[in-house]
Amino acid sequence: MNINWKLRLGNKITLTAVIMAIISLVYQILGMARIVPPISESQMIETAGMVINLLVLLGIVTDPTTEGVSDSPKALTYDQPKQKEQP
Repeated sequence: MNINWKLRLGNKITLTAVIMAIISLVYQILGMARIVPPISESQMIETAGMVINLLVLLGIVTDPTTEGVSDSPKALTYDQPKQKEQP
């Protein structure tokens, strides 16, 4: 299984999912060790979400499948998302 992680993590949805999963994992591990952090998990997730939204607004996190911040000329012609080809 080959995954281009650098490209995947440039996608805001993937980045958000990975960060939220890491936060949840850390809180689960802390819970098993009976360590109570001073900030709740929901507050941490809200903060991470705000940071990601800020990065998206600044254009730092963009669609990694196109160069720059605009869509490709082919994508601009689509009325709906391109369907996957059936094998």
